[in-house]
Amino acid sequence: MRVLKRVSAGIAIAVLVVFLGTVVPRPLFEQARAGEATRHILVIANPIHTDIVLPLDADVGERFTNLAAASLPVTHPNAEWLVFGWGSRAFYIETPTWSELKPGPLFKALTLDSSVMHVAVTGAIDTALPQVKEYWLNDAEFERLMTVIEASFVRGSDGQPIHLAGESYGPDDAFFEAHGSFNALVGCNTWTARALREAGLQTGWWNPLPQSLAWSLNLHN
Repeated sequence: MRVLKRVSAGIAIAVLVVFLGTVVPRPLFEQARAGEATRHILVIANPIHTDIVLPLDADVGERFTNLAAASLPVTHPNAEWLVFGWGSRAFYIETPTWSELKPGPLFKALTLDSSVMHVAVTGAIDTALPQVKEYWLNDAEFERLMTVIEASFVRGSDGQPIHLAGESYGPDDAFFEAHGSFNALVGCNTWTARALREAGLQTGWWNPLPQSLAWSLNLHN
């Protein structure tokens, strides 16, 4: 009975922390947003992970032209979006599908692991899908978002992102060395939230899950 009470108390505390992390905004007060919001971005979620997606227009293509060294098809005529995600090196690289989930990478993701940036090029995305959310930014906010994404890449002595050759899910994506350590409390979704805050959006105070991040974005924006 005592063990059951402790487990119940632990669950209640965890739910409370996630709830407060969602409903308490960060930053606490809404920032003044100057300029017309004409630049759109997407946030795509799966059950455990979120990606930030930028339209592959001339500005974005020029800004991230150094990714072409990884043979990403950024100049393909059907390429419309660049997808960016930050995550656990072991879990991200070794788990392209749920059927390939292994205990080792999962353990590292839940404890402590180095990080990588995952970049993918894709064609049209259906923004009506429930896992896809669209947000509009002004030019300054969009610039800040690109700066945060750029700063997440570790660069070599030549100033270029360090490509992890031979590591990809297919011909349209690549992995790169990234700054920061990954764990279950400070993971991919907290990276997404931080980048969105730099772009002028409000998130919850702590959003370790895609669901809590989505709820906080809907609530505070």
